[in-house]
Amino acid sequence: MSAPRRDSLAFTVVVTVLVVLCAALMLLVIALSGAPSTLLVATVLAALPVGPVVACYLWLDRYEPEPKRLLASGLLWGAFVATAAAIVVQGVGGLAIGLSEEASLAVVAPVTEEASKGLFLLLLLWWRRAELDGLLDGIVYAGMVGVGFAFTENILYLAAAYNGTDGLGPGGTEALTATFVVRCLFSPFAHPFFTTFIGIGVGIAVASRSGAIRVLAPLAGYVLAVLAHGLWNGSTVYGFGSFAVVYVVLMAPALVGVACLAVWARRSERRMLTVALSDAAARGLVPATDIGWVTDLRARRQARAHARAMGGPAAERAMRDYQQAAVELGFLHHRYLRGTPPPDFAARGQDYVARIGAVRPSIAFPGQVVPTR
Repeated sequence: MSAPRRDSLAFTVVVTVLVVLCAALMLLVIALSGAPSTLLVATVLAALPVGPVVACYLWLDRYEPEPKRLLASGLLWGAFVATAAAIVVQGVGGLAIGLSEEASLAVVAPVTEEASKGLFLLLLLWWRRAELDGLLDGIVYAGMVGVGFAFTENILYLAAAYNGTDGLGPGGTEALTATFVVRCLFSPFAHPFFTTFIGIGVGIAVASRSGAIRVLAPLAGYVLAVLAHGLWNGSTVYGFGSFAVVYVVLMAPALVGVACLAVWARRSERRMLTVALSDAAARGLVPATDIGWVTDLRARRQARAHARAMGGPAAERAMRDYQQAAVELGFLHHRYLRGTPPPDFAARGQDYVARIGAVRPSIAFPGQVVPTR
């Protein structure tokens, strides 16, 4: 287990240092973007879509919830590291190459922004691969990064709209409202959607036994993210009519398709978890009678409510710990059955089995006798 701990430490240190440094830079950029009152209003408006969009991703992530610290790291990476890197690279590139504003918007911005967002997913793939179990995990982490990026970018766009420095008009409340409607109401999904392609590529790479696919899938995801982002940005160059056409004809159907893929992946996780835990039960790793209380979300809630009613908060925590360990074991066992186990498969598996064995005597599911000590 020493190597995974070193990898985890390296990931934590790198991400933390970059977030702190880039947060200082982005907070300075934001502070210089307008008066305090303007920035306060822009921040509040930019924050409004964050909760609902994050809630959608957390709903997708219910079968095997990812560590909250990693999800928060994705948000912070998007909000500070990805935005700072994109601003610096675009600024340096614009001075060195001398591209027009339209070319920068349609080409440079998608290339740099998707690279800076996607880097977080590559760091996960490199140092925290064990946390990625497949397609849905990649989508969720990509969504977190995209939401964070959109939040900070929207603050800057909203402040620029009010100040009249966005080149689209004299500014004021009317411009601020129009920008809020377009960016925060009609397209809060845009950046999470673009980066989702990278997340899908990373999820495919994790689940694949082919070395070529492990390399090519994330690259293909990045290319698709850049193309979708470039098409979206490019449509704004030719006015609202072109933007509306791209929104209705291309982006909305593509978003629906990705959403359907995510929901399908979420549903398939229950079937996969059932098969994996059934095989684990046949090997004596988990009681077969408990599988239904772990794989069905409604049954999970019923089991926790039953434990709370019978034994209070401590019993509910024990039930939650048991269910979490069993779920983690199921996903790990699925990767073993597919032939793509993480390097620390044996040690992690023993840990989950030990956690299950330690807590199982102290819990009871509905219809069972509560154990006595």
